[in-house]
Amino acid sequence: MAKWAIAIHGGAGVDPNLPEQRQEDAKRLLSRCLQIGVDALKANKTALDVVELVVRELESDPMFNSGRGSALTAKGTVEMEASIMDGRGRRCGAVSGLTTVKNPVSLARLVMDRSPHSYLAFDGAEEFAREQGVEIVDNSYFITEENIGMLKLAKEANTILFDYRIPLPGADTCSASVGSLVPDTTLQMNGLPISIYSPETVGCVVVDSTGNCAAATSTGGLMNKKSGRIGDSPLIGSGTYACDLCAISCTGEGEAIIRSTLARDVAAVMEYKGLNLQEAVDFVVKERLDQGQAGLIAVSRNGEVACKFNSNGMFRGCATEDGYMEVGIWE
Repeated sequence: MAKWAIAIHGGAGVDPNLPEQRQEDAKRLLSRCLQIGVDALKANKTALDVVELVVRELESDPMFNSGRGSALTAKGTVEMEASIMDGRGRRCGAVSGLTTVKNPVSLARLVMDRSPHSYLAFDGAEEFAREQGVEIVDNSYFITEENIGMLKLAKEANTILFDYRIPLPGADTCSASVGSLVPDTTLQMNGLPISIYSPETVGCVVVDSTGNCAAATSTGGLMNKKSGRIGDSPLIGSGTYACDLCAISCTGEGEAIIRSTLARDVAAVMEYKGLNLQEAVDFVVKERLDQGQAGLIAVSRNGEVACKFNSNGMFRGCATEDGYMEVGIWE
């Protein structure tokens, strides 16, 4: 029998001025969701069931950028995306452009289980959701007052914001000056300069007691993004990947993750270079991101768990059958 392991994340790239209370709130949410996954694994749930269960829980809390609390487009609406992958046979499902589906990760699984396709987007995904009878809510359900205030700032600055729900200490989200919340930066996306963006995607990777691996990732994308923008989270091989060796979920600068096919590359260097899980994770973050900022979590079929990021912090947690459990933000 293999040993189970689980890892979760709430996004890579954290404001160094993040208030202590926000840090504690984030860690409590991560701990709660991690325990939900641990309890499910102890009850012999499959890896696929556990990643869906945990990501649904993360989507339902407005702390991170997925489901309720998702980033807003330039039009002030929410367009969500998610993917899920089963290492057994590399089955997968993905969705983009969702505006009314309460839990995008569950629709991604239905695409995998109940359609002949791997990826549905926008009107087609919404139509499929209605056909499948998933829970539908008004787009306003996903929108928070904090996000409305930060979208206003983003529009005034003509930029994309980082940690958009996190005002600087003493700053009023709706009245602070744009300059106080949008730092100068040389960060580029696809070669074009942008202000630091918000990468608070959520994800979960699991290996169960049979050695099967699964991964799931969900996000609302970037604050003030163009309507129709698709990031790495729903792209199999970029933001999410699982096979018989391992499972990976990525977070950070989506365009850099897409160019590097970051998640698949972890499995590739394990297979072709013979690296173990941590070595593979370290290698791809160092060698494949060029100047991009990102992080990832991973598990192997042997019960190993690993994470790596080159950004300023990553919300994360992990647990193993041996009793190890950790939740953290910084290095």
